[in-house]
Amino acid sequence: MAQHGTLGVAVVGTGRMGADHVRRIDRVISGARVAAVVDVDAERARAVAGPVEGCAAYTDPAAALAAPEVDAVLVASPGPAHEAALLEAFRHDLPVLCEKPLTPDAASALRVLEAEQRLGHRRVQVGFMRRWDPEFTRLKALLDGGELGRPLLLHCRHRNASVPSFFTEPMLINDSVVHEMDQTRWLLEQEISAVTVLRPRPGRDAPPGIGDPQLVIFETEGGVLVDVEIFARCRFGYQVQAEAVCERGTARVGDAHGMLVNRDGRWGGEIAPDFTVRFATAFDRQVQAWVDACRRGTVTGPSAWDGYAAAAVCEAGVRAQATGERVAVELAARPALYQD
Repeated sequence: MAQHGTLGVAVVGTGRMGADHVRRIDRVISGARVAAVVDVDAERARAVAGPVEGCAAYTDPAAALAAPEVDAVLVASPGPAHEAALLEAFRHDLPVLCEKPLTPDAASALRVLEAEQRLGHRRVQVGFMRRWDPEFTRLKALLDGGELGRPLLLHCRHRNASVPSFFTEPMLINDSVVHEMDQTRWLLEQEISAVTVLRPRPGRDAPPGIGDPQLVIFETEGGVLVDVEIFARCRFGYQVQAEAVCERGTARVGDAHGMLVNRDGRWGGEIAPDFTVRFATAFDRQVQAWVDACRRGTVTGPSAWDGYAAAAVCEAGVRAQATGERVAVELAARPALYQD
């Protein structure tokens, strides 16, 4: 380990997510420090590295990952750049926390799986942060305990106040509903076998060229039906909710039951403006768990297989979105390295 037994982390990508992870590692969690940041924009890399003591700025991931003070890698660059960064990390046998997507498509994700298998051990944790959200972890524990019986249905809502101008219709699936894909697989411990996308009439505030909202239906291999409302521009805030309907009861999370205020003939509370606020604790816990595992010499959390499975379901979802048809999910055989 670098400097005083702490984990030296190289953060690849210094956009919104990368810069937030630099802040998190530098100021929030323990056991790690930011040893390097990487961005093709040299000025931005220097600006992010500047306030962090002992942090070097790079424009080339290979150079950063070869630095002796780097013990682990956090990949937060755009998805198309992930495969190259992951393969470079494998070359140095470095553990990686890779923000979703693992890669943008199933074929490249399979290449990553094959490369990791050649190492003979796991190196990748994929950044599906909801697995560390306190509400979702309680729901997972409840379902695993079996007191409500088998899950039959899962109702999900994913609402954004707005989306950027470059947002496209496939991004509803690839950038938003991908979280419900992993959430479903994790909560139910079942693979998703088919996807259907239904379209109500779009709202008046729908982004140009995008049918918004949409209803995405998953079928799982165990016979559970999952519906996901994805609403890209609901205007009023950011909401992520899930309700499991089981044989002997139901359980719901995401209602944001924080402080309620009564005033001037009204009552109510706050709605988070975006994911960085709603899932701040989850991000902190995710990165801390990754650092702790790295310092023990292990890798835990969502695996490269989970990243690949999400990519395969995304591909089916985008086809279903474009055709209006039910599309089966095509998955490769699960390698032994990723068997539970």
